[in-house]
Amino acid sequence: TDNNLQREIQIEPHVMRCTLNNIPENDGLLKKSKLPLGLLLHPFRDVVTLPIIQSNPIVRCRSCRTYINPYVRFLDNRHYRCNVCYRNNELPDEFLYDPISKTHGEPQRRMEIKSSTVEFVAPSEYMLRPPQPAIYVFIFDVSRSAIESGYLSSATAVLLEKLDALPGDARRRIAVITYDSSIHLYYINEGLSKPHMIVVPDVDDIFLPSPGSLLINLSECSSLVHDLLNELPNRFTTQTDTNSCMGAAIQLAYNLIKSCGGRITVFQCTLPTIGPGLLKSREDPNSRSGNVSSQHLNPATDWYKRLALDCSGQQVAVDLFVLATQYCDIATVGQVAKYSSGCVHYYPDYNANKNLTMADKFETDLARYLTRKIGFEAVMRIRCTRGLTIHTFHGNLFVRSTDLVTLPNINPEAGFGLQLSLDEPLNETTHATIQAAILYTSSKGERRIRVHTLCLPVTSKLTDIYNGADCQAIVGLLGCMAVDRCYQSSIQSAKETLVQSLIDTMAACRSALPSNLYSGLMVSQSLSLLPLYVLAIIKNIAFRTGTSTKLDSRVYNLEQFKCGPLESVIRSIHPNLYPVHKLSECEMIDCNGESIPQPPILQLNSRCMDRTGAYLLDTGYSLQLYIGRDVSTDFLTSVFNVPHYNYLNPSMTELPELPNPESVRINAFVDWLLDTRNFGATFHIVKDDSKDELGIYLQRLIEDKTESTVSYHEFLQHTLIYAEKMTPHSLTIMFY
Repeated sequence: TDNNLQREIQIEPHVMRCTLNNIPENDGLLKKSKLPLGLLLHPFRDVVTLPIIQSNPIVRCRSCRTYINPYVRFLDNRHYRCNVCYRNNELPDEFLYDPISKTHGEPQRRMEIKSSTVEFVAPSEYMLRPPQPAIYVFIFDVSRSAIESGYLSSATAVLLEKLDALPGDARRRIAVITYDSSIHLYYINEGLSKPHMIVVPDVDDIFLPSPGSLLINLSECSSLVHDLLNELPNRFTTQTDTNSCMGAAIQLAYNLIKSCGGRITVFQCTLPTIGPGLLKSREDPNSRSGNVSSQHLNPATDWYKRLALDCSGQQVAVDLFVLATQYCDIATVGQVAKYSSGCVHYYPDYNANKNLTMADKFETDLARYLTRKIGFEAVMRIRCTRGLTIHTFHGNLFVRSTDLVTLPNINPEAGFGLQLSLDEPLNETTHATIQAAILYTSSKGERRIRVHTLCLPVTSKLTDIYNGADCQAIVGLLGCMAVDRCYQSSIQSAKETLVQSLIDTMAACRSALPSNLYSGLMVSQSLSLLPLYVLAIIKNIAFRTGTSTKLDSRVYNLEQFKCGPLESVIRSIHPNLYPVHKLSECEMIDCNGESIPQPPILQLNSRCMDRTGAYLLDTGYSLQLYIGRDVSTDFLTSVFNVPHYNYLNPSMTELPELPNPESVRINAFVDWLLDTRNFGATFHIVKDDSKDELGIYLQRLIEDKTESTVSYHEFLQHTLIYAEKMTPHSLTIMFY
């Protein structure tokens, strides 16, 4: 049947998912549901199977230019009706040939019709210029605080190890720049026996000497690049310069590659203090637990945004690695990544020698970053069934028009949110289609088009809308909207808006559904976790008040709602809590021939824990293992090789591997968890007497009451009361 076929070819939800799996047929019905309509999209995600189509021509609708997809309607073997604009189109003769079976036949045999995600090798008409080579510029902070952190040795060591694995072909090019109060350029070419450094002291009026010797072919000068990276940490061991001209360094790098495009990777350890883009600290450590002004959440200057827009126009993306022991103003410097389709990686309290678990995470993250797939000079267009319109984009991108965004670089972790509106009724169609097409240059120099098509039924019934709601996607989109509210108004206003949205949804659901179709929470089963997730957002580090939170940490986590993968966002607001002291009693799964225990996931409240157990909290970016004071001696001996709780070392950064079944089980489980994510995670041992770590751990138990927040039970009771009465009183006293 058509329904079975649709289920077989439906797009993978981790690539593209809609907040509503049943689309309201008109705007009035959407408003009545009190649910947001939008899309969460990860267009360059690593997928298990990706059909690559090389045959030409690429079949598209003559009117709206939608790519042919599984949801078009074939009128006969020569004609089809577009599922976006409904125009009838003629199929070219070549489309009747199946390149897999190498026979002619029905068009339904083609991969374009059998898969919701396909990738085309684009012909010359999709190229404005020859495909660019893979170009990488690395900019290292070598100010005194940067050198004292020890990051430079770690970063260059990882880069040395992964240098040959950088995506690209024989045309790969690379440049290295360092900066403190001056910019240091490194000449590398075949005529030199070793790299030669030149200093650019005037950072207010930078110039670019002999760019051809700065941006070199990696294959031709590999040994010299290795020499430079090996000696770089030793060049600045006696560094005394405390200043940073990061803005000028990025500007120079942009001038270096603007004629061809590429990627700039910046390592930052301190606030830019001189030259263009200089900044002053805006953080007051004494007010970290208060309601932060939106002024401090927004950039102090638009200089970095303007530089990002210049970069975007020339197909240059800027990525930041912020390794900070002090305030770096991510709200401002992060703009250069945000509007150039770059990314920001943040490592608070980084020190390679003292904070070993953070240092391990940085090295793991950098290794993945250097070797992951990358697309250059990309543009993405979203096409929707007539009546559906995009009105807001979320993520690191530049919006060129209502449905077109510029992405100088695209990577598998890049996520985007789209808010949709219904400008026209959909009552003349049974299904609505959303298609995302991203045109990019591969690291091998091929122009390609990756196309994702999502098709959803249209309904006139509120019950269908509620029953088909995707709770996690709704939470992801609400998070994006709440972040915008923080920037436009305040954190307090964002939290109140979130709660009011929840109350409105619960009240609307209660009035629309028969009592036998909704749970005790007054919402449909599909939305039963919505109150818990809303509370989780409110208690997240990005939105919390009453607890000391560094401004950079707050801003970084706010931005992750808008550009991070949905599963990472959900894990960060609602971690998984596992009991790991009785793994021998758990079910096992087989993973590559190894037995992996699967402990149950507990609710995030202290009533599910006791001091005789060990509980692993997985937040996505960290693993925190709480060891109760009264845990059994057998467990301590088997897992940690210590005879007593007092001998347990809370500073260990990984579990020891011991020759006994208990150690094998818990190590296998932890390794399995780490293998499920692309980036690294810090590891911490938490004891009853480690106050700081224990406090952080307990904050993640979001169902518990704290000094500044209510428990989940209290939150639920109050929202139910408000939903029943639908009174517009202030929510401040109740919830915060």
